[in-house]
Amino acid sequence: MTFSELNLIEPLLQALQEEGYSTPTPIQEQAIPPVLNGDDLLGCAQTGTGKTAAFSLPLLQRLHEAGPAHPAKAVRALILTPTRELALQIGDSIKAYGRYTKIKHTVVFGGVGQVPQVEQIKQGVDIIVATPGRLLDLMNQGLLSLKHIETFILDEADRMLDMGFIHDVRKVIAQIPTNRQTLLFSATMPQEIQKLSSSILREPVYVEVTPVSSTAEKIAQKVYFVDKTTKRALLKHLLKGDEIQRALVFSRTKHGADRIAKELSKVGISAQSIHGDKAQSTRVKALTQFKNNELKALVATDIAARGIDVDDLTHVINVDLPNEPETYVHRIGRTGRAGAEGMALSFCDDTELPYLRDIEKLTKQTIPVEEDQPFHVEYSKLPLAGGKATDKAAKKSNGAGGGNNGNRGPRGGGQSSGQGNRRPDQRRSGSSQNSGGSSQGGGRNSGNRGNR
Repeated sequence: MTFSELNLIEPLLQALQEEGYSTPTPIQEQAIPPVLNGDDLLGCAQTGTGKTAAFSLPLLQRLHEAGPAHPAKAVRALILTPTRELALQIGDSIKAYGRYTKIKHTVVFGGVGQVPQVEQIKQGVDIIVATPGRLLDLMNQGLLSLKHIETFILDEADRMLDMGFIHDVRKVIAQIPTNRQTLLFSATMPQEIQKLSSSILREPVYVEVTPVSSTAEKIAQKVYFVDKTTKRALLKHLLKGDEIQRALVFSRTKHGADRIAKELSKVGISAQSIHGDKAQSTRVKALTQFKNNELKALVATDIAARGIDVDDLTHVINVDLPNEPETYVHRIGRTGRAGAEGMALSFCDDTELPYLRDIEKLTKQTIPVEEDQPFHVEYSKLPLAGGKATDKAAKKSNGAGGGNNGNRGPRGGGQSSGQGNRRPDQRRSGSSQNSGGSSQGGGRNSGNRGNR
């Protein structure tokens, strides 16, 4: 299928052609028709599946076909997203896809002065892409009205929940007309999100692609068993060579991200850190340098990395394994996008063996151990059926560098993704298939409230 078969208008097709996109991803193929039809939609999709285009293309078309706003300068669509990086990424996509329409948009987020944002709103915009904190601030000051919203899009709903924004989201929803089209996207569907979706969606079409347990087919994965004290030395060893041209490096903490970037810079590896405590201008500058190939490494925390969509990113490196296996899937999804190949390298010390076990259990894949490296330590992978008692036993036997190199038997698996337009109350049935394809938007992870 091509985009032209989705009944998109010529201005959008021309923009897509110039962006180099001709074939829709599974979520675009399934979501665009019902959204164009005016249906509410509940989309379950992880990063890298192209969901930004899945909602922005039909939104642009509906606004374009509806003509000028009534009353003039009224805001007609709101896209709510958890972080400023993701908000900016969505804004860039809307600008690119809508270049041949007269639809105007602005991006509203905290961490910068509000005056330029307010000025754009006063001049009149059709679409606002916003983070919850700044949006509520402007509403409370009487500088922004949502009473004419026709389409409301809630993106990354589960991350909103993780970051403690769900109450802010409900405050925003209370100010939007009930007679509207609502689209909700989430990578996972915890009970709180299911409850929220049932309260704001009306007979929604349900679209699900690439479950969170799946990892992209073209992403090769390796794990490096290493002592915690030598992780940064291993990172420098890997980045000094020519094999890695550009890498997004993940650290569990903000302090760790700063320390890694500083140590890399000291040995001549161009690197910057990006996290919630950095000024917005600093974060944008670092991301721009990374996209322009001026940095070899961008060191990020999970929250700051959301919305980072970089073409031809060859490597993701997890200096610290995440304690939530879903986060691992989101992280490595930054590479191998748009059908390209990618490599995910993960460092694992003895305390992180339970995290590795949980990742392999979720993804149903055995991640090969790279032993040909100068800092290799002999650990034993934990059995998939193990629990906390096994974890404690493993810590006792492995220590900082012990254990024997066993328990690496095959762990079956594959990747499957259920797809289809069905109502949330319909039972899952039918076959499953791999869903790859190009990515036109996206963004994912957990953290604190500092990133509004």
